[in-house]
Amino acid sequence: MANINSNANGSWQAQEEGFTEICGLLEQQISPTSDKSKIWQQLQHYSQFPDFNNYLAFIFARAQGKSVDVRQAAGLLLKNNLRTTFNTMPSANQQYIKTELLPCLGAADRHIRSTAGTIISVLVQIGGVAGWPELLHALVKCLDSNDLNHMDGAMDALSKICEDIPQVLDSDIAGLSERPINVFLPRFLQLFQSSSASLRKLSLNSVNQYIMLMPTVLYVSMDKYLQGLFVLANDPAPEVRKLVCSAFVQLIDVRPDFLEPHLRNVIEYMLQVNKDRDDEVALEACEFWSAYCDAQLPPDNLRDFLPRLLPVLLSNMAYADDDESLVDAEEDGSLPDREQDLKPRFHASRFHGSEDGEDDDDDTVNSWNLRKCSAAALDILSNVFGDEILPTLMPIIQSNLGNTDDGAWKEREAAVLAIGAIAEGCITGLYPHLSEIVAFLIPLLDDKFPLIRSISCWTLSRFSKYIVHGTSQQEGREKFSKVLMGLLRRILDDNKRVQEAACSAFATLEEEAAEELPPLLDIILQHLMCAFAKYQRRNLRIVYDAIGTLADAVGRELNQPKYLEIFMPPLIAKWQQLSNSDKDIFPLLECFTSIAQALGSGFSQFAHPVFQRCINIIQTQQLAKVDPVAAGVQYDKEFIVCSLDLLSGLAEGLGSGIESLVSQSNLRDLLLQCCMDDASDVRQSAFALLGDLARVCPIHLHSRLSEYLDIAAKQLSTPNLKENVSVANNACWAIGELAIKVQKDMASIVMTVITCLLPILQHVEGLNKSLIENSAITLGRLAWVCPELVSPHMGHFMQHWCIALSVIRDDVEKEDAFHGLCAMVKTNPSGALSSLVYICQAIASWHEIRSEDLHNEVCQVLQGYKQMLNNGAWEQCMSNLEPHVKEKLAKYGV
Repeated sequence: MANINSNANGSWQAQEEGFTEICGLLEQQISPTSDKSKIWQQLQHYSQFPDFNNYLAFIFARAQGKSVDVRQAAGLLLKNNLRTTFNTMPSANQQYIKTELLPCLGAADRHIRSTAGTIISVLVQIGGVAGWPELLHALVKCLDSNDLNHMDGAMDALSKICEDIPQVLDSDIAGLSERPINVFLPRFLQLFQSSSASLRKLSLNSVNQYIMLMPTVLYVSMDKYLQGLFVLANDPAPEVRKLVCSAFVQLIDVRPDFLEPHLRNVIEYMLQVNKDRDDEVALEACEFWSAYCDAQLPPDNLRDFLPRLLPVLLSNMAYADDDESLVDAEEDGSLPDREQDLKPRFHASRFHGSEDGEDDDDDTVNSWNLRKCSAAALDILSNVFGDEILPTLMPIIQSNLGNTDDGAWKEREAAVLAIGAIAEGCITGLYPHLSEIVAFLIPLLDDKFPLIRSISCWTLSRFSKYIVHGTSQQEGREKFSKVLMGLLRRILDDNKRVQEAACSAFATLEEEAAEELPPLLDIILQHLMCAFAKYQRRNLRIVYDAIGTLADAVGRELNQPKYLEIFMPPLIAKWQQLSNSDKDIFPLLECFTSIAQALGSGFSQFAHPVFQRCINIIQTQQLAKVDPVAAGVQYDKEFIVCSLDLLSGLAEGLGSGIESLVSQSNLRDLLLQCCMDDASDVRQSAFALLGDLARVCPIHLHSRLSEYLDIAAKQLSTPNLKENVSVANNACWAIGELAIKVQKDMASIVMTVITCLLPILQHVEGLNKSLIENSAITLGRLAWVCPELVSPHMGHFMQHWCIALSVIRDDVEKEDAFHGLCAMVKTNPSGALSSLVYICQAIASWHEIRSEDLHNEVCQVLQGYKQMLNNGAWEQCMSNLEPHVKEKLAKYGV
């Protein structure tokens, strides 16, 4: 192929030979029968030439004799190449490509215009608009041309720029008197009135991208924008109606004050389009109800509409005829899963402390749709309005449940879904009828329609807490037993969807019913192991979860030979069958983690091979990270995280029994490497294991103690603490656990750690509750083992520290921290004098100090201050305390 060719005026010229060769390749590329990898190699070869992208631009823009498909293929290849090569191209080539693209905005063929818009948007992502003044000029000229093709091409490009990089148009640009968005936005609003549906859609989509950013020009044009939305509200084009709904959903979320004057009209409109014949429009409208409730606007505005809204939601909760779940539901449970059925799974790294987040219910089916959105809206409305919705809702639910015709099964199924959706928000009103509800749902577990069986599992699980709550009476115990046996029956269903729903529902029930499970362990394990033998790959993961949840719930009760014989041999057989690089081992590693913690020393007979395999997996993955060929596997950090967490489970279960395993391995060195890993979830699990090992076999960490402490302290002083808060939390906890075990050996690092902890305790806003608690406990533990080092500095932190200690629940870790408080005060009583009120409040936060030693130490501290403060100073201090605090202090003899 010819290299860069210039003609007389210096611009690049395509050569016939190069043009023909590349067109030929592109024709082969789009042919369904061609050898794609061979063509890809040839295209790679051509891309070595400096002017290859010029040829692509030439073919895309000018090859009129070629098919649109070939030209479009050239354009898409050009777009992909520009992402990686544009910045290193000769400027003449950059300019050539830009110049060729602009006329394509007005091309007669819509595909060419749209591809030009995509390439232009990529170039703007790479270099902004400042270096391409001709672009803005061309876009304005096209919009003002009154030529539909030019207007459509320009709007297509602008819509993509607004979607991908809206801030580019809302910034000051050298050489321009105003921001580009100030020029474009009035034109977008004008196009709301266009006779072309495509222009109405593109212009509205472009404006919607600025609701979050709210540039001044949109703020001052808000009335015009809202008028435009009301005009477009009944647009014949469904894509436009969908964008109107999307605008209202975003506005209610970001700037509800703008909608306030029009709120009743907006709600009325959303209610109408929630019934739109186009499902996508109805789905977008349905998002409004959750957004309204999340924005915490006055419920009164919505209250009047509930009698009309609730029936719409219930109607939309029935499966649509084209719902993919209807096809899945017919699939035979004995058929192996296809690779695409196996959704990616995510392992949550181990975390020490009180969790802030809530678990979202796993969504068992893949895509968000009108049915799920309607159920979510009903759930949130029930939480806002509570039992108020029942008089409207229950008659419809009862009527739908009463229709037992086969043809009405979807309405029956939706009614069961609705009962589950309101289970939390309307529990006060439903509770008196719970026996009837459960009695009605149990037979539905055996319904002939699989999707009714599966939804009945889920709905029953939503009442788990209340079903378990009733087991104190005979009738309640019978009800619990029927639910449990019903779910176990469904776990062995032949239908995959029902298996999945039953297993998940059973895991939820197990969590609530921990106390009730031990007498039923035999029958539960028999059913779970039958499922284990019967299930295909995807649902096996859920059985592992149910076994793990059972172990967490019943703990040591599981450690009986008769139970171990039921469930350990099949799990070990599976463990031996899976290779170290098979991702199906993740849920099994998680399951073993729960079992090891539950069985305690009972797991020691299985511990050696499990421990050794975790070590091997970590070693292989650390090698794969630098040399996948030598390791024989591709690196995947999740193998390391799951293995570290299982080792933590072993440490927790076996206690000091893990010592012999640790002493004969290179775990110390591997763990140090993991503590320094660049992936935060690997570090998070590594510090959790460090703390667990510190508790049970600190002697084996001694040789590398200073390195562990140093790297742990670094996690607390990182500038991006908030992004890595879970790592910092576990590192902080591990330092405290080490301090208690190695005591004076902490001396060299104590002040480094204290310096890192102070900013956390002084600036608690926006930090995770657990990190603050662990920081307070670790500071106390350091003070306990090295009071002479810490006490001279307590004036800097005493008040913030006492505030943090006051909110920690009574437990052993809090005891350790107060031992530290007392040790410091004894070492330097005058240093804490100015914080005495805070110390008293922290002491009063105890319900009861169970440790006799600590109780006596606290008495000595308070009595010591009472003697030290004479001439009315003690009484003065006491007068600053709330009455309930003084009452609590009386326990300590002051």
